[in-house]
Order: sequence, then structure tokens, then C-alpha cells
Amino acid sequence: MSMVKTENLCKNFHSLEVLKNVSLTVEPGEVICIVGPSGAGKSTYLRSLNGLETINSGKIYIDDVLIEDRDKGGLNKVKMPKEQRLAIMLELGMVFQRFNLFPHLTALQNIMIAQTKVRKRSEAEAREKAETLLKRVGLEDKTNEYPNKLSGGQQQRLAIARALAMDPKVMLFDEPTSALDPELVGEVLAVMKKLAEDGMTMIVVTHEMAFAADAADRVVFMADGVVLEESPPGEFFKNPKNERLREFLRRTLTKEA
Repeated sequence: MSMVKTENLCKNFHSLEVLKNVSLTVEPGEVICIVGPSGAGKSTYLRSLNGLETINSGKIYIDDVLIEDRDKGGLNKVKMPKEQRLAIMLELGMVFQRFNLFPHLTALQNIMIAQTKVRKRSEAEAREKAETLLKRVGLEDKTNEYPNKLSGGQQQRLAIARALAMDPKVMLFDEPTSALDPELVGEVLAVMKKLAEDGMTMIVVTHEMAFAADAADRVVFMADGVVLEESPPGEFFKNPKNERLREFLRRTLTKEA
């Protein structure tokens, strides 16, 4: 049983091929880190999983349910009741590069709103879960603060808590530390590492190689819309087989050092 599976995923923006036959399987509880140069298609891949981008061809399975099945150049789509599709898509939580918090709502309200509007939970139930999650990400003292009063790291931790409030089975992270000042990166990665240790299925697009080496079960290297290599982190970093990956690691790890 897979939690996420894609088969031959293709995505074009006009004449630009952004994803080229990307096939990847993620098992329950796995942490997959996707790394690669800018323009590799990493973020587009994540956005295709949760429907923010429409694929041109390929198949997408979420929790072993086929939700997209498109022929090359075709517009056919898996037919299912709207409620079923919504329930499946809610299994995917997403954390973006930018925090996308509601500026007019407090930290507590940011976590509560989707619970009451989408999950149809009572205010009391949503509040209790929000307070628990604020504590989980180390923001229990920021309950009534507005986003503009929080640091970048605190805002991203709040965004993680907001995504977790929907009880997703999979968390998607799109370069969650790229918009942060260097000294704030560690606090966000610590929350993510704890999620991984707790068994959350995670697909993480990241440029943080130390996090990938430490937290991932598998690391995937993408370039020019293609998966060029995937392997456990020990093998990925110490014995890369693809020449493009070897060069990428040389440049990236030298820069980190």
C-alpha cells in the first residue's frame, strides 16, 4: 500500500516541459526529500499532487486511490463524487515557502478557521486542537498574537500547525525554510524532524542537505523535470551514481561548508 504514487507525470507550461514522466512512490510513514537545482520541477511536482497544478498526462494515487488519470494531451479525469475528492485532498497538508497566514487573524484563529469551515468542527473542538498544536510547535505563548508580530520562523511554525490541524495523512513541504533568515531555519527544521520521528508521511522539497541526510528515508534528485537518482541518504550523499548529482553535491555541500 502506498500513501502517494505518481506514474509518468508530465506537466507543460506552454512549450516548456517542467515535469517529464516523473514516477515516485511514497510509503506510509516515509520521509522523502526532493533536492535539485532551481527550475528542476520540484515545486511543480508538489503542486500537482494537491491539485494546484493540472497535469498534462500521467497518474496520481493518494492513499492507494487513483485521483488523476490523464492520457498524453487528453483531458480525461477520474470521475468521483465531489465529497470523496475533497476528503482525499484533505489527506494532504501543504506548507509553502511563504507562510500564507491570514494577517487579520490571531495565531489561534489561523489554526481554527479551516477546522470550523471545512472540517465542520465545533468552536470548542477547534480551539482545543489549535491550543494543542500551538504547544506542539512551541508557540503556546503566542496564542493571541497576529502574524505581523511573529518572526519568520514563528510564522512558518504556525503554518505547519495550521496544516496539521486538518489531520492530514501526508505533509507536503515546499522549501519551507527558503524565505527565512539563516538563524531562524533551525527552529522550523526541528519541528519537521519531530514530525518525521512521530511517523508522519512527508514529502519535502528542500535545499537543506543536512536535514535531508538526517531525516529522510530516501532522497530524490531532480533536474530538468526528471528524477535522475533516488536512494537512502547514506548512499545518496556518499556514493552518488549520476554525474549531474555528483556535481550538484560538490557545489551545494561546498557552499554549506
